[in-house]
Amino acid sequence: MGVDLYSGNKNKGVRPEINVTPLVDVVLVLLIIFMVITPLLVRQFWVHIPEQEKKEVKQESKTNTEEPLVLCILPKNKLLINGNVKVSLEELPQRLKRVFAARDDHVLFVDIEDHANYGFAVEVMDRAREGGAVTIAVLTKPLAKN
Repeated sequence: MGVDLYSGNKNKGVRPEINVTPLVDVVLVLLIIFMVITPLLVRQFWVHIPEQEKKEVKQESKTNTEEPLVLCILPKNKLLINGNVKVSLEELPQRLKRVFAARDDHVLFVDIEDHANYGFAVEVMDRAREGGAVTIAVLTKPLAKN
């Protein structure tokens, strides 16, 4: 017969105890998994595109007779303005300042070719912002010619 350690009484049987070690191991493994996965879930890029009424778009297209300003970023770090004017990265801000001085809007459309350098494209958009571009829109489809 055993002696109860807590009360000092004699026990006639074995006292059942819950083994919590496997439970603690499972909880720690789950904690580690969530700690690893949580930072990966936060890295998302959301783009909110405002919806426009069809009337506004029609009115803008009628009153706006200027051709949109499109900056093409080609492979091997080449730049074209409106598809025909070659420009270097260094002279881009000055060229855009001159172009925007003659325009009412400061909207720049950026057309990036498939094999263009992503880092270069980001740097070009930063330089375009220096050149006075207020709105920079990345083209997903070619602009329709009227």
